[in-house]
Amino acid sequence: MKNLRRKTLAAASAVTLGVGLAVAGGVAPAASAAGPDTTFLVLAPQGGKTDKAAARVAAAQGTVVASYHQIGVLVVRSTNPDFVTDVAGAGVDSVASTAGLGTALDEGETLEVSAAEAANTTADPTKEPLFSQQWDMPMIDVPQAHAVNAGRADVVVGVLDSGISSSHPDLASQIAKNKSTSCIGGVSDTTESAWNPTTSDHGTHVAGTIAAAVNGVGVTGVAPGVKVAAVKVVNDDGYIFPEAAVCGFMWAAEQGMRVTNNSYYIDPWELNCRNDARQRPVWKAIQRALRYSQSKGVLQVASAGNSNWDLAHKNTDTGSPNNGTPEERENLTNSCLVLPGEAPGVVTVSAVGPTGEKSYYSSYGQGVVDVTAPGGDTRFRTRGVSSTLTDGILSTTYNTTTKTNGWGYKQGTSMSSPHVAGVAALAVSAHPGMTSGQLSAFLGNTAEALPCPGGVYNPVPLIAAGPNAYDATCSGGKRNGFYGAGMVNAYNVVR
Repeated sequence: MKNLRRKTLAAASAVTLGVGLAVAGGVAPAASAAGPDTTFLVLAPQGGKTDKAAARVAAAQGTVVASYHQIGVLVVRSTNPDFVTDVAGAGVDSVASTAGLGTALDEGETLEVSAAEAANTTADPTKEPLFSQQWDMPMIDVPQAHAVNAGRADVVVGVLDSGISSSHPDLASQIAKNKSTSCIGGVSDTTESAWNPTTSDHGTHVAGTIAAAVNGVGVTGVAPGVKVAAVKVVNDDGYIFPEAAVCGFMWAAEQGMRVTNNSYYIDPWELNCRNDARQRPVWKAIQRALRYSQSKGVLQVASAGNSNWDLAHKNTDTGSPNNGTPEERENLTNSCLVLPGEAPGVVTVSAVGPTGEKSYYSSYGQGVVDVTAPGGDTRFRTRGVSSTLTDGILSTTYNTTTKTNGWGYKQGTSMSSPHVAGVAALAVSAHPGMTSGQLSAFLGNTAEALPCPGGVYNPVPLIAAGPNAYDATCSGGKRNGFYGAGMVNAYNVVR
């Protein structure tokens, strides 16, 4: 999602290939001149075994680097330029190439906080040195929740992101290292250096919002009693490929995590259309992985995005694919979805600023947004009141150049989503028997309803884009397109 992205999408080199394949005979194809080493998702028929698909891969000069047999998905590499057509045959449902897809992470503007400000000796969460700057935590009643239940250590939240700094003083004790991994390339690598951040501290910031320790240093997380696991799905170029997301969902399921946070969209289509043959294989693979994860009790929480889109009324996408020349796709329907945010069973989160109103950038949509949470609004406060960077979300940071830890502000639905993931972790801690579906419903039932603003919502951005650049219209009643069921509430889920 554009919560991780630049407004102008960066281009990558390869072209997406995704086709539905008819069942054909098993004659081995002739060898072709070697092409670039390309990664593919190869899908067996739903409910089928991967044996025949793996045989077709070998015959088509491909190598299986990861097999998710539980869902019939293979991650394959091949230099055969004709791999997509050569692999067609019995046991193969569809295939999509994924190499070269992606959009660079947009770190945005970050205001760092000095280490001196972050030092203290208290263990009282409301007296953490930087708590007074965490306007977001009182907004969702985190102090009241901590007095009842700050989370259980056997509850693990998977942070599918750019890695987590294992040396950060607010996070070192909070990371479940035995459940952390890198999923870059679609293959799990549990080496600690592999899942630490290398080019982005986005995941470190997200992790702090979820579970920064109450230790007299820095900030507090929503659920400091739980653990977080780094599940690195963002590569060093800031790209998020489908095979990494599939690996992340499957890893979370097999490691017994109860919640994952997902602040990204899967490239190269910001809207992935199930009825488009190029995009359908990626949709199928992600959907299979999500369903499997949900069946294992994992609740996925995802951000709605930063495009100020009405996701309930999609019409035109002019920015996809982002790995080449964008196509102007018109007359889109709701079969075109942002993944993973709009996939069934995923809790989709919009963002509000310090005033409690929708952040200017936050996407929205009735029936799409489930709940809202603080995400910051740093260009201005809503209704045109001047703002500063401190109206963003303060959390843990890591400078990947100097290799130093710190604290700083960021904004986006990337920041609102981990608030909800943290509240979900508190809910599981207090009510451990809930299924992922029950947990999702519980978050909505305990949220504080927020009404739609009247008329066209226009926060009057003080930017060159113009006075109407962020117009949005809210629809619905108690449950509406801007805020879903309302603001999540940490105290309500534990009392």
